[in-house]
Amino acid sequence: MTPTKPDAGGLLPELTFPKLGGGVLSVGGARDRHTLFVVYRGKHCGRCKRYLNGLEGMLPAWEEAGFDIVVVSADPEEKAQADVAEFGWSFDIGYDMREEQMLALGVYISDPLSPEETDRRFAEPAVFCVRPDGVIQVVCLSNGPAARPDLAELLDGMIFNIAHNRPARGMV
Repeated sequence: MTPTKPDAGGLLPELTFPKLGGGVLSVGGARDRHTLFVVYRGKHCGRCKRYLNGLEGMLPAWEEAGFDIVVVSADPEEKAQADVAEFGWSFDIGYDMREEQMLALGVYISDPLSPEETDRRFAEPAVFCVRPDGVIQVVCLSNGPAARPDLAELLDGMIFNIAHNRPARGMV
Protein backbone atom coordinates (compact mmCIF):
# COMPACT_ATOMS: atom_id res chain seq x y z
CA MET A 1 0.00 0.00 0.00
CA THR A 2 1.30 3.45 -0.88
CA PRO A 3 1.27 6.05 1.91
CA THR A 4 -1.24 8.85 1.51
CA LYS A 5 -0.96 12.33 2.90
CA PRO A 6 -4.12 13.26 4.79
CA ASP A 7 -5.58 16.43 3.34
CA ALA A 8 -6.82 19.20 5.60
CA GLY A 9 -10.43 19.60 4.56
CA GLY A 10 -10.55 15.97 3.43
CA LEU A 11 -12.12 13.03 5.18
CA LEU A 12 -10.23 11.07 7.81
CA PRO A 13 -10.09 7.40 6.75
CA GLU A 14 -12.50 5.17 8.63
CA LEU A 15 -10.37 2.87 10.81
CA THR A 16 -10.94 0.64 13.83
CA PHE A 17 -8.53 -0.46 16.53
CA PRO A 18 -8.84 -2.89 19.45
CA LYS A 19 -9.61 -0.93 22.63
CA LEU A 20 -8.06 -1.51 26.03
CA GLY A 21 -10.73 -2.93 28.26
CA GLY A 22 -12.55 -4.55 25.34
CA GLY A 23 -14.41 -3.53 22.24
CA VAL A 24 -13.08 -1.33 19.47
CA LEU A 25 -12.24 2.31 18.88
CA SER A 26 -13.11 3.85 15.56
CA VAL A 27 -12.17 7.07 13.81
CA GLY A 28 -13.39 8.61 10.60
CA GLY A 29 -16.93 8.94 9.36
CA ALA A 30 -19.72 11.07 10.79
CA ARG A 31 -19.94 11.49 14.58
CA ASP A 32 -21.98 13.44 17.10
CA ARG A 33 -18.93 15.32 18.37
CA HIS A 34 -15.50 16.50 17.27
CA THR A 35 -12.61 14.06 17.66
CA LEU A 36 -9.08 14.62 18.91
CA PHE A 37 -7.21 11.65 17.46
CA VAL A 38 -3.66 11.19 18.78
CA VAL A 39 -1.23 8.66 17.36
CA TYR A 40 1.69 7.99 19.72
CA ARG A 41 4.90 6.03 19.30
CA GLY A 42 4.33 3.57 22.16
CA LYS A 43 5.60 2.48 25.56
CA HIS A 44 9.26 2.97 24.60
CA CYS A 45 8.76 6.75 24.14
CA GLY A 46 9.26 8.96 27.19
CA ARG A 47 8.13 12.06 25.29
CA CYS A 48 4.86 10.30 24.43
CA LYS A 49 4.23 9.66 28.10
CA ARG A 50 4.78 13.34 28.96
CA TYR A 51 2.49 14.38 26.10
CA LEU A 52 -0.25 11.96 27.12
CA ASN A 53 0.10 12.97 30.79
CA GLY A 54 -0.51 16.54 29.61
CA LEU A 55 -3.56 15.38 27.66
CA GLU A 56 -4.87 13.61 30.76
CA GLY A 57 -4.61 16.88 32.70
CA MET A 58 -6.52 18.72 29.97
CA LEU A 59 -9.10 16.01 29.34
CA PRO A 60 -12.02 17.84 31.01
CA ALA A 61 -11.34 20.97 28.93
CA TRP A 62 -11.23 19.00 25.67
CA GLU A 63 -14.42 17.15 26.55
CA GLU A 64 -16.17 20.37 27.58
CA ALA A 65 -15.22 21.85 24.20
CA GLY A 66 -17.11 18.98 22.53
CA PHE A 67 -14.32 16.51 21.73
CA ASP A 68 -14.11 12.77 22.03
CA ILE A 69 -10.53 11.62 22.59
CA VAL A 70 -9.00 8.65 20.77
CA VAL A 71 -5.36 7.67 21.39
CA VAL A 72 -3.71 4.83 19.47
CA SER A 73 -0.29 3.16 19.05
CA ALA A 74 1.16 0.07 17.41
CA ASP A 75 1.99 -1.39 20.83
CA PRO A 76 0.52 -4.76 21.74
CA GLU A 77 -2.17 -4.83 24.40
CA GLU A 78 0.24 -5.71 27.22
CA LYS A 79 2.46 -2.66 26.65
CA ALA A 80 -0.48 -0.26 26.29
CA GLN A 81 -2.05 -1.68 29.45
CA ALA A 82 1.23 -1.32 31.38
CA ASP A 83 1.36 2.41 30.52
CA VAL A 84 -2.26 2.92 31.60
CA ALA A 85 -1.55 1.08 34.86
CA GLU A 86 1.53 3.24 35.49
CA PHE A 87 0.10 6.63 34.48
CA GLY A 88 -3.63 6.25 35.11
CA TRP A 89 -4.77 7.62 31.76
CA SER A 90 -8.55 7.68 31.56
CA PHE A 91 -9.02 8.42 27.86
CA ASP A 92 -9.73 5.64 25.38
CA ILE A 93 -6.61 3.84 24.16
CA GLY A 94 -6.34 1.68 21.08
CA TYR A 95 -3.49 -0.70 20.38
CA ASP A 96 -2.08 -2.94 17.62
CA MET A 97 -2.23 -0.24 14.96
CA ARG A 98 -1.30 -2.04 11.76
CA GLU A 99 1.16 -0.74 9.18
CA GLU A 100 -1.56 -0.44 6.53
CA GLN A 101 -3.50 1.80 8.93
CA MET A 102 -0.40 3.95 9.42
CA LEU A 103 -0.05 4.24 5.66
CA ALA A 104 -3.73 5.16 5.28
CA LEU A 105 -3.23 7.98 7.79
CA GLY A 106 -0.03 9.19 6.14
CA VAL A 107 1.95 9.03 9.37
CA TYR A 108 5.70 8.54 9.37
CA ILE A 109 6.75 4.99 10.19
CA SER A 110 9.96 3.97 11.93
CA ASP A 111 11.84 0.75 12.47
CA PRO A 112 13.05 0.17 16.02
CA LEU A 113 16.67 1.09 16.69
CA SER A 114 17.10 -1.98 18.88
CA PRO A 115 15.07 -4.85 20.36
CA GLU A 116 15.10 -2.95 23.65
CA GLU A 117 13.20 -0.08 22.03
CA THR A 118 10.40 -2.24 20.63
CA ASP A 119 9.88 -5.34 18.53
CA ARG A 120 7.92 -3.86 15.61
CA ARG A 121 7.59 -0.90 13.30
CA PHE A 122 5.71 1.97 14.88
CA ALA A 123 4.01 5.21 13.93
CA GLU A 124 5.65 8.51 14.69
CA PRO A 125 3.44 11.12 16.42
CA ALA A 126 0.39 12.53 14.71
CA VAL A 127 -2.55 14.61 15.86
CA PHE A 128 -5.81 15.02 13.98
CA CYS A 129 -8.69 17.31 14.93
CA VAL A 130 -11.74 16.03 13.10
CA ARG A 131 -15.12 17.71 12.75
CA PRO A 132 -18.33 15.76 13.39
CA ASP A 133 -18.83 15.43 9.60
CA GLY A 134 -15.52 13.48 9.42
CA VAL A 135 -13.57 16.32 7.82
CA ILE A 136 -10.00 16.90 9.06
CA GLN A 137 -9.86 20.43 10.51
CA VAL A 138 -6.22 20.22 11.66
CA VAL A 139 -3.54 17.64 10.91
CA CYS A 140 -0.07 17.58 12.50
CA LEU A 141 2.37 14.88 11.42
CA SER A 142 5.83 14.50 12.90
CA ASN A 143 8.72 12.33 11.82
CA GLY A 144 10.15 12.17 15.36
CA PRO A 145 9.19 12.37 19.01
CA ALA A 146 10.27 15.95 19.69
CA ALA A 147 7.76 17.81 17.48
CA ARG A 148 4.09 17.83 18.45
CA PRO A 149 1.42 20.53 18.75
CA ASP A 150 1.00 22.22 22.12
CA LEU A 151 -2.30 20.84 23.43
CA ALA A 152 -3.42 24.06 25.15
CA GLU A 153 -2.72 26.12 22.03
CA LEU A 154 -4.45 23.54 19.85
CA LEU A 155 -7.53 23.49 22.07
CA ASP A 156 -7.72 27.28 22.09
CA GLY A 157 -7.52 27.33 18.30
CA MET A 158 -10.14 24.63 17.92
CA ILE A 159 -12.54 26.44 20.26
CA PHE A 160 -12.12 29.53 18.06
CA ASN A 161 -12.58 27.51 14.85
CA ILE A 162 -15.76 25.91 16.16
CA ALA A 163 -17.22 29.16 17.51
CA HIS A 164 -16.59 30.96 14.21
CA ASN A 165 -17.33 28.02 11.88
CA ARG A 166 -13.88 28.30 10.35
CA PRO A 167 -12.94 26.02 7.46
CA ALA A 168 -9.87 23.82 7.39
CA ARG A 169 -6.81 25.79 6.29
CA GLY A 170 -3.76 24.94 4.18
CA MET A 171 -5.72 23.49 1.33
CA VAL A 172 -3.65 24.98 -1.52
